Amino acid sequence: MASDTDTDVLVLGGAGVDTIVHVPELPLPFADSYMIRPGIETRAGQSGDFVALGLTALGLRTHHLDMVGDDHEGDLVRALHRDQGIPLTAIPQSAGTKRAVNLVGPDGQRLSCYDGTRAGADDRLPEQTVRQLAAASRHAHVVITHPCAHALPRLRETGLTVSTDLHNRDGVNPYHEPFALAADVVFLSATALADPQHAMRDIVARGRARIVVVTAGAAGAYLLSAGELTHVPAIAPPAPVVDSNGAGDAFASAFLFGWLKGEDPLRCALYGVSIPTSSRVSPSLPTGACVLPAVAPGDSSPAGWAVLLEPAPFVGPVGPALALPPSEPPHATGVAVSVTTAAAAAMERRMTRRTAPGWMGGLRHVDRANT
Repeated sequence: MASDTDTDVLVLGGAGVDTIVHVPELPLPFADSYMIRPGIETRAGQSGDFVALGLTALGLRTHHLDMVGDDHEGDLVRALHRDQGIPLTAIPQSAGTKRAVNLVGPDGQRLSCYDGTRAGADDRLPEQTVRQLAAASRHAHVVITHPCAHALPRLRETGLTVSTDLHNRDGVNPYHEPFALAADVVFLSATALADPQHAMRDIVARGRARIVVVTAGAAGAYLLSAGELTHVPAIAPPAPVVDSNGAGDAFASAFLFGWLKGEDPLRCALYGVSIPTSSRVSPSLPTGACVLPAVAPGDSSPAGWAVLLEPAPFVGPVGPALALPPSEPPHATGVAVSVTTAAAAAMERRMTRRTAPGWMGGLRHVDRANT
């Protein structure tokens, strides 16, 4: 998919600031107070920021467009993009920059509390700006924030392919409909879906999507492409997951990296499940490495991941049959290890058909055994 455009991926929406609070358990029992360790951290990085960081780390030319306030949180967002070399077009937002508080349990799972005052019903991304940036791009990834819904028709006018992440869509809430039906590639979480297979096929039947991917945490991911449903198991990390913030965005970044290179959707999904289930990764690792979750939850490096780049087209965490070389030192915030192209091909060759109970009946299963 060669292109002479200036930008590989235009990311719309999802710029903001999260305050991360590590709590002893979720749900958090009522108490007058808690002592929080390793501390409370406020940093730039919401869904659009994470995708832009991931794509940039993977070597794709990325531009981020969103509404950002003239406030402290906006300064953090602008500094993150500046420091990571990601072009940002920040449309003034009088209500302030998006922000949230994320409670993170010991297992890395989270509860997100979004500030609903930082948006307005009349918020829009300027149509001319959307058209100009889209005309210089190969692809658009659209975060499900309110202004982005109104930008979808402008993106379609330019002929761009579009992806989106519906996050915790339940298949009923009409808010997600414009995004679900306008995108060519749709990601969503299994968390709120009563019947994931029905939801996936419904999106394809009613919308433009050629590919739908449901991410399911430790269960891996489910890929619907060309009418066939495939289960791609997760690779178990060798260290505890300390923070799941950005995990789905990391998956989407890796998947899009493969898809924009013309890879088969299954290989793209293999890229996705090989990205760590933690966003707490240093952006400073050398290219060609994928970072495993940080061992200690106190790292203050900005969210972002390195790096799934050639010449190692398939990179992933240490799996059951993939031993970390004894000479490989642990990184300050993770461990880097490459999986060869041959290993990735072997995974694909070992695909077997299985019948699974419930909604998974008849799916194709990617068997990682003995790979």
